Amino acid sequence: MEEVNTAAPSAPDTSETLVELAARTLLAKKGGDVVILEVKELCSFADYFIIASGSSRRQVLALAQHLEEVLAQAGVKPLGMEGVQEGLWVLLDYNTVVVHIFFQPLREFYNLEGLWAEAPRTLLETGTYPATPSISRRKPVLKPDADPEQISHE
Repeated sequence: MEEVNTAAPSAPDTSETLVELAARTLLAKKGGDVVILEVKELCSFADYFIIASGSSRRQVLALAQHLEEVLAQAGVKPLGMEGVQEGLWVLLDYNTVVVHIFFQPLREFYNLEGLWAEAPRTLLETGTYPATPSISRRKPVLKPDADPEQISHE
């Protein structure tokens, strides 16, 4: 039988460690299409956005609740939470890291990835936790006179 580490994670000391812990937590609970957007050069209120999906209202709420519990165990509490009553788009504000958990059809409708298309992004593939997820970092390439709908990524 495999031994499970039940010790609380250590408190994240940087935005990078917080975003990694939050993203891994969402992956571990089967959050869909987890994306990290690095927005620190584009806005003044956060360093990173994490965007994830749930396939139902119940899963969105479960992802948000589990993430809040894991980060609280690590000594981090959200500054604010929105959308918990509805469960269709939950926002958890951890100051430098803002987490958006969407019901999948709403994620497609609001298209935050498109609104922040110029932000470098890290796509996390579902894998085993706590093993390192497969990470694919893509930075948008803006070409002169390019149609914003057709931005390529490297």
